[in-house]
Amino acid sequence: MSDKQKVLIAAVGIFVCYFYFGIIQEKITRGRYGSELQEDGTRGERFTFTLALVGVQCICNWIFAKGMLIVYPQSQDSTPKVYYASSSLTYLLAMISSNMALRWVAYPMQVVAKSAKPIPVMLLGVLFGRKSYALQKYFFVLLIVIGVVLFMFKEGKTSSSPLEQEGLGQLLLLMSLTMDGLTGAVQERMRQHSSPSAQHMMLSMNGWSTVFLFFPLLLSGEGFEFIAFASKYPQMLGHLATLSLAGALGQLFIFMMVSSYGALACSVVTTTRKFFTVLCSVVLFGNSLSSRQWLGAVLVFAGLFADMFYGKKGPAASTKTPSKPKTKSETEELLK
Repeated sequence: MSDKQKVLIAAVGIFVCYFYFGIIQEKITRGRYGSELQEDGTRGERFTFTLALVGVQCICNWIFAKGMLIVYPQSQDSTPKVYYASSSLTYLLAMISSNMALRWVAYPMQVVAKSAKPIPVMLLGVLFGRKSYALQKYFFVLLIVIGVVLFMFKEGKTSSSPLEQEGLGQLLLLMSLTMDGLTGAVQERMRQHSSPSAQHMMLSMNGWSTVFLFFPLLLSGEGFEFIAFASKYPQMLGHLATLSLAGALGQLFIFMMVSSYGALACSVVTTTRKFFTVLCSVVLFGNSLSSRQWLGAVLVFAGLFADMFYGKKGPAASTKTPSKPKTKSETEELLK
């Protein structure tokens, strides 16, 4: 299978799995369970167990990766455990802070903020991940991010939260973006050190994430509350199982992309996935686009096609004479 076929399969897998993942996640977190009258006058209970939801996904992802390694054995993983532990911690903090932000900011604001993910991934990859990019790469990625933000940004007030609470939500989103960047930087270090397979990355990162989540769930009592809630409303378990399956498949495709093409390529794919999801819904349902959204669409396509044809060149060649032949991973990096 050629590199182009691999990246196409991984990108389509990410698009499909996380499109469905988002629908199920909104059903769980925004839906109502039961018909009991609540203190605020509404009927039905809301799902508020963010840590437990992330924990269930991590456990299911670990089981999925373990099964994949049993069915399709891989060579021994030599990646230092400290890389997996640190990337798992930053990954968890990014996910939890992003989900918690939804308590104080509207979902469109969260989507727009997370659309800027390639920027911290690129900057922190340079600072801490020993990564380098050509100048045009920065420009093409910036075009894509600006285009997605313009396309998805909704004018007018999008949240009824008080200003100080909305500020807290925005601070959580900023923290989430920073953690995304640190995760990408550590993953670049992993890739340069030992190039672990997607299955090994998925197994180890979810294993460490489960360990990190165990104690907060136990000490806060949220784990027991989640079990009681699931026992009270068993219909939620069907949604949770579907969410976990979609998330496990999507994460496998993500790690395929990271292990083969790097964290930045993966973040660009996940960002444009949001854009194409909204664009498809516009086309399918015949909704009109504003001039700002058309401009955003043009910028996204311009950035994608420019990066496809001109962004593959590496940074300017160093004046130093190479002291050793290029390894396989270095050669693959130059061919990207």
